[in-house]
Amino acid sequence: MTCRLKAVSLCVIVAVVLAGCSDPKSPTSAEDAPRRTVSMNVSDEPRRPEFEAIAAQLARVDGGFFEQNRSDKLRQARAGMTGDLGQMLGVTYQLVRQLLQDGETEEAVREVDIMFRALESRPDVLQKNPSLHLLRGLAYLRLAEIENCVKRHNAECCLFPLQNGGVHQVKQPAREARSSYLNYLSAQPSDLRARWLLNLTSMAIGDYPDAVPEEYLISTAWFDAKTDIKRFPDIAPRLGVDKLDLCGGCIVDDFDGDGDLDIATSTIDPMGSMAYFRNEGDGSFIDASSQSRLDDQLGGLNIIGADYDNDGDVDILVLRGAWLFDEGQIRNSLLRNDGQGRFTDVTHFAGTALPARPTQAAAWGDFDNDGDLDLYVGNESRADTSKFPADQAAGGDYPAQLFLNQGDGTFKDAAKSAGVTNDRYCKGVAVGDYDNDGDLDIYVSNIGRNRLYRNENNGTFIDVAPALGVTEPSDRSFVPWFFDYDNDGWLDLFVAGYDAGVDDVAAHYLGRRNDATSPCLYHNRGGRFTEVAGSVGFNRPLLPMGANFGDLDNDGFLDVYIGTGDPDYETIMPNVMLRNANGKRFEDVSRSGGFGHLQKGHGIAFADIDNDGDQDLYHQIGGFFAGDAYHNALFENPGHGNHFLTMRLVGTRSPRNGFGARITIELDTPQGTRSIHRAVGSVSSFGGSTSRQEIGLGDATGIPKVTIFWPGSGTTQVLEGVPMDAMIEVREGEASFKQLPLEPLELGQVPRSAQ
Repeated sequence: MTCRLKAVSLCVIVAVVLAGCSDPKSPTSAEDAPRRTVSMNVSDEPRRPEFEAIAAQLARVDGGFFEQNRSDKLRQARAGMTGDLGQMLGVTYQLVRQLLQDGETEEAVREVDIMFRALESRPDVLQKNPSLHLLRGLAYLRLAEIENCVKRHNAECCLFPLQNGGVHQVKQPAREARSSYLNYLSAQPSDLRARWLLNLTSMAIGDYPDAVPEEYLISTAWFDAKTDIKRFPDIAPRLGVDKLDLCGGCIVDDFDGDGDLDIATSTIDPMGSMAYFRNEGDGSFIDASSQSRLDDQLGGLNIIGADYDNDGDVDILVLRGAWLFDEGQIRNSLLRNDGQGRFTDVTHFAGTALPARPTQAAAWGDFDNDGDLDLYVGNESRADTSKFPADQAAGGDYPAQLFLNQGDGTFKDAAKSAGVTNDRYCKGVAVGDYDNDGDLDIYVSNIGRNRLYRNENNGTFIDVAPALGVTEPSDRSFVPWFFDYDNDGWLDLFVAGYDAGVDDVAAHYLGRRNDATSPCLYHNRGGRFTEVAGSVGFNRPLLPMGANFGDLDNDGFLDVYIGTGDPDYETIMPNVMLRNANGKRFEDVSRSGGFGHLQKGHGIAFADIDNDGDQDLYHQIGGFFAGDAYHNALFENPGHGNHFLTMRLVGTRSPRNGFGARITIELDTPQGTRSIHRAVGSVSSFGGSTSRQEIGLGDATGIPKVTIFWPGSGTTQVLEGVPMDAMIEVREGEASFKQLPLEPLELGQVPRSAQ
């Protein structure tokens, strides 16, 4: 997300003295031991004070995004004014919006009501300034959300179209908001944003569509998909994993090695800590944030999981400073897992702490095929001055970093010599072998033209995006990923455009032309690409921030979930679920599945949390400002009767977690034979799905063969006799596999510890 506030230069590097205490780690068993283990001496002291100091500094930055005294300044400015009504209205307008951003919603409502009472004798002022009605509508709409969706939260809150539990219990704030939108539309009837919000407030009150004047009505008929994906209920409140937070990332994976999938989340709030919900294996979760020491880690818009040290567990990378311009020179955190779900900050030891640069985008991959995971971090450089005003471009040279893993727990930045510094404002990174030559390539999504760095297999990369025609969409891209959406064995490329607004969404739902930038879907045709978004159903305004893909119905084709929004409070639009129909077209099943959440969507993880063979979906939800927090969601898959195969890969010469491997599953079906293809690793962006491969098989009757290509050894492994509806472990170089237990869980049980 691009911050639109003026940036102020700030150095927020905090010195940390590394102590020499030992931090040994060992694999869970000798059988699981990789070809080498990493031993290191790192500081084990708490990191929270370091990040608290950074948060305090950010709060003091004059004009900075997290400045805490802006409302006081506005009050003082207004108090010093006499006689100039226009100036006083202007400052009050700013004050109300600032109070909303600060979470002082009731005070914002009081201020706006005082203003409107003062203008009762001056109807001419409102006629000349109809946007004041929008301000009042916004204040009351946010109050309605706080009183109902936050304070009285239930599993149906904010699911579009609002109905049943989504209808507000406390209706008066929404009634006041609707009144303001009607007053504004009487003066500006063509404003689609106000029209959209008018329809939403009527849904919240519970009298939609009857109470909406016909000339302003937006029908939800378009939302009724032909395909019924079945309802995915939000069970996060029942499980206690519905953390109230601002925007952030999430990872669902087995952090403690017990075979069950746990949940980790982050938040952009500089004083907000990460959370860790441990799966107890009995259908319940407990908050183990303190025991894991993740509560030491504050801030972080995105988190990415990977086994960087090849010891068999999932470590975490926390990314910081995104869209804060020069304020965002805050170090990232590399958190080493001890195998029991307890994390140590090893960033300084690893050599990835400095120089600190603003980012939210990174991806792990073994770019040199030496068996160790390397790290590419796309930073928000403003070196391309054609895309930024001079005052924003100055001081903003933050090239990307390519940290090559040295195999001893440390990394060295080789971005410059490798030719991958990007030198553009990066918003997303994905890695994948697009040309099937056995090494990983890098796609970088930018403000400015995008890049596709082809790996030359000699330590260097070449940007082939212009030659292959994959620099779009427009000049503002966001979430990218590689995935094989049509199962032809070649990785396709999805790149989200980020240039849309609520008015564009309303126009789309009305069947009107809109000015939004649609995403691009590049179909890979043997190493060359054809853009097909329009022909497969992606040509629509989406405004994606968080997004990911998975298989909702276990048919073997990868579906797409888009978390939508921007920092503005008026940007209230449903998140979008698109079902992949046999690799031919994507169908909107947001309403059918109950995925059309109106709150701002960020980190998304597809994962079989209850071990029943189908993928559930965890969604980290929340806005950017202090007053725009929301509860995270966990959508439980109702099941669709299709078969599945879950695979745990163990590399011996390739990375331990199998990153970079390619899987082909040949199936017998009633219609004949077909193949399913999967790529393992950081192929997605702004999503933290489990590292084990959860693969739908549709109506298959058997699996004649499974083929795995291991990039580290350059070998192909063929497995026969693989069962369906099972979980298997496959070790690189071994002819057989091991079947692992997969016991379904009934989610929502009382934790054993509480019994």
